[in-house]
Amino acid sequence: MDLGIKGKRALVCASSKGLGLGCARALAEAGVDLVMNARGAEALEASAEDIRKDFGVDVETIAADVTTEDSRAPVLAAAKGVDILVTNAGGPPPGMWSDWDREDFIKALDANMLTPIAFMKALLPDMMAQGWGRVVNITSVSVKAPVPVLGLSNSARAGLTGYVAGTSRQVAGKGVCINNLQPGIHATERADALDGGVVKSQGISMDEARAQRAATIPAGRYGTIEEFGAACAFLCSQHAGFIVGQNILLDGGATNTTM
Repeated sequence: MDLGIKGKRALVCASSKGLGLGCARALAEAGVDLVMNARGAEALEASAEDIRKDFGVDVETIAADVTTEDSRAPVLAAAKGVDILVTNAGGPPPGMWSDWDREDFIKALDANMLTPIAFMKALLPDMMAQGWGRVVNITSVSVKAPVPVLGLSNSARAGLTGYVAGTSRQVAGKGVCINNLQPGIHATERADALDGGVVKSQGISMDEARAQRAATIPAGRYGTIEEFGAACAFLCSQHAGFIVGQNILLDGGATNTTM
């Protein structure tokens, strides 16, 4: 399918690896030029160079931790006028309700709620002025069904979801669509970290931990960054103009819910 976005330009956050990289590659395959951001310069540039070679699109890289206003500034300067924004950030550390203090919640809010909001506030006006834009926020399945050990993520990402619910409906009339993708377990470093916690707590091997988790997923496996990226690219396409303020699960059926 031709997504109809060749020649457009996108900012993809946290895109040196994992789900963000999957999104960046899928958009590049559709002919979208990229501004890629991540904290680690070496991994970011390596991923960007692979995309340049594979798809022939323009890719600008900016290594920065975007959770503060000063560090966001060069990213926003490079991204001025983009047609597409994909927000993404690594999840906060797992734990239990008794483990976290105020500062832990502030860090989670900065990374997983306030930073995506800051990007939207900065970039939505130009999208609205040109009459077309797409925003995809990578949130989490924990918004739909809270995960006990991911309370920081449950809280911060739910706050972002509430913001998007209202904001998306205010900008849709200007041709701008904002939606959220809610990933379950995918084969990424985040999954490795979570499975590593199970290894330590249960005294089992990594393969056993993965098999144990996969058994809870009706699809019987972890997701891939390629299929996640394809879903993101579709939401960024010309075909998704009537999808507004939605939260789309990509979890292999793991969340047992009717709606």
